[in-house]
Amino acid sequence: MRARGITYDTGFVRHGVNSRRRFEPELVERELTIIRDDLHCNAVRVTGGDPERIDFAAAIAAGLGLEVWFSPYPLELGADEMLALFADCAERAERLRVRGCEVVFVTGAELSIMSPDFLPGDSLEERLALLSEPDRVRAVLAGVGDRVNDFLGKAVAVVRERFGGRVTYASVPIDRVDWTPFDIVAMDVYRSAAIAGNFAELVAQGLRSPDLQGKPVAITEFGSATYRGAGDRGAQGLEIVEYGDSGPLRLTGDHLRDEDGQATYLRELLEVFDSAGVDATFVFIFALYDHPHRPGGDPRDDLDLASYGIVKVYEDRPGDTYPDLPWEPKAAFTALAEVYGKG
Repeated sequence: MRARGITYDTGFVRHGVNSRRRFEPELVERELTIIRDDLHCNAVRVTGGDPERIDFAAAIAAGLGLEVWFSPYPLELGADEMLALFADCAERAERLRVRGCEVVFVTGAELSIMSPDFLPGDSLEERLALLSEPDRVRAVLAGVGDRVNDFLGKAVAVVRERFGGRVTYASVPIDRVDWTPFDIVAMDVYRSAAIAGNFAELVAQGLRSPDLQGKPVAITEFGSATYRGAGDRGAQGLEIVEYGDSGPLRLTGDHLRDEDGQATYLRELLEVFDSAGVDATFVFIFALYDHPHRPGGDPRDDLDLASYGIVKVYEDRPGDTYPDLPWEPKAAFTALAEVYGKG
C-alpha cells in the first residue's frame, strides 16, 4: 500500500451530542505522534462531526508530515445540513492544503445508512434493522443508488468550489456510487463469516471492475471488535451494545475478550488488500472513547469488548505502556505496527 493509515476519531456527533468527551490539545498531539512514530502510519483519516475538532486534529497531523484525509462524518443529518457541513469543512481543508500539506477530502461516509434521506427509518437503528430483513429491503434498494448519486453530485460541486485537492467518498455497496465525479474510489470493507471463504477473490474481482474507472482504490474502513467471534460479524460488531440517549450503556450479553482475534483479523485483511493492489488503507479505528475498558466488574459493563479501537480506553487511570495517556495498546496495536513498519 502507498498510504498506510488509520482512522482518528475526533467525536461522532449525533443529535448534538459528541461521543468523545476528552479532546485536549496535548492528548490529540500525543496520539497523532504515536500514530506516526509507533504505528508507522504515513496517513490518517481524521473524522468526526465537529468541523473545528477535525480542523484542529488535521492541522496537527499535517504538521507531523502525515497525509490527511479530511473526513466530516454526518449522522442523522438531512441533505441541506450535510451540504453546509461539507462546505465548512472544504474551506478548512483547503486552507490546510494551500500550506503545502497533502489533503484528501472525504465527502461523507455510508450516507445511505447514516442519513434519513435515502432509506426508510427515522433512526440509524431502524435503517439497520431494515437491512437485516431481505424481504423488506428489496423493495427499497432499487432507488437508493439514484438518490445517493444525485446528492453526491451536489455535494462534490459544493466541495470543489472550495477545495482544490483530491476528493472521494467512503462508500458501502448499497450506495451504488457512480465514481465519475471523484478522484479516488473509497470503500468500507469488512470480512464476515458469510464471505470469509472467498473474501480475497471478491476483493481482487472488485478492484478489476470497470465501474472503478481505473482510479486508485482506498479502503476507508475495516477492522474488528475485541470479543470472541467479532470477526465473523464484520461490520456488525457493535450490535452487542445497548444504547441510551447519552450513548452506549452496556453489553447485551456475556462475551469473552479476544485481542488476538482482533489482531489476526487486521493482519489477514491487510495482506488481502496489499495483494490486490489497494492504494490506501485506513484501519477502523485508533480509539473509541465512548466504549471504555472496565476490568474487574460486571463483564457487560466492559464496553471495550465491542470497540473496534486498537487501544483500550480507561475512564479513571492511565495505561502502563504510555503512562501519560488514558489507554493501553491492544494486541492489534502491535500487529498493525509490525505490518505497517515493513513499509
